[in-house]
Amino acid sequence: MSWKINTVGKKSDIDQIKNPVLIEGLPGIGNVGKIAADFLVDELKAVKVYEIFSYKMPHSVFVNEKNLVELPSLEIYYKKSKKQDILFLVGDIQPIDEESNYEFCDTVLDLFEKHKGKEIITLGGIGLKSVPEVPKVYCTANNLKIIERYKKGSQLNDKIYGVVGPIVGVSGLLVGLSKKRNIEAIAILAETYGHPMYLGIKGAREIVTILNKKLDLNVKIEDLDKEIKEIESEIKKAESMNTKKLQSSLKKIKFKDTNYIG
Repeated sequence: MSWKINTVGKKSDIDQIKNPVLIEGLPGIGNVGKIAADFLVDELKAVKVYEIFSYKMPHSVFVNEKNLVELPSLEIYYKKSKKQDILFLVGDIQPIDEESNYEFCDTVLDLFEKHKGKEIITLGGIGLKSVPEVPKVYCTANNLKIIERYKKGSQLNDKIYGVVGPIVGVSGLLVGLSKKRNIEAIAILAETYGHPMYLGIKGAREIVTILNKKLDLNVKIEDLDKEIKEIESEIKKAESMNTKKLQSSLKKIKFKDTNYIG
């Protein structure tokens, strides 16, 4: 395997991880999954237990607020909640090509099996041609039982065939590959605007609301609402200053009929 998982957490934390649920939220359309997962990690004060590294990661670095460079990160956090243990797979990037994606997902699944993982939830966005006022949330899975469990008492829509195209990247492959290992997995996908610069916080909020209820996480959705209002306020200011420039740019954007998810 070309992906290495390094242990960074306390042995006492790692030893107590039993039958966890894995929630994956990596960058994709609208960064919906990343926003949702990062928010949950922060709100639940989850503890970092693993770091993942490979020479197959993108050949780039980020410049941080201190004007220094940082390598992209892929990390796994742990939280013991009232209902179950939870692992969060979060980070700055996704593997760069098809082979890397498969190798990465198999590496994560190997670790998950080591902890006798129970089920996997992947998060992502569905790109639309315009900003949805109230994003719909869809789901698909590797078996019907897990769909029924997550649909019960929620706004999840499982009528996804024809709504989306292929589910690209880790969000899709983890669900597909886990079936070969008899691990139940579900992908939860929220509508968002398909522009590459758009942040799908409203879609992330809808996903967090569902997970909050189904997994008894007890996080404060109000904190995310506050961020949504602040960002919408900033967007309105930018639009009022650059309306003509924005409209001109949007007219040049061409969308394909097929929606891709990440």
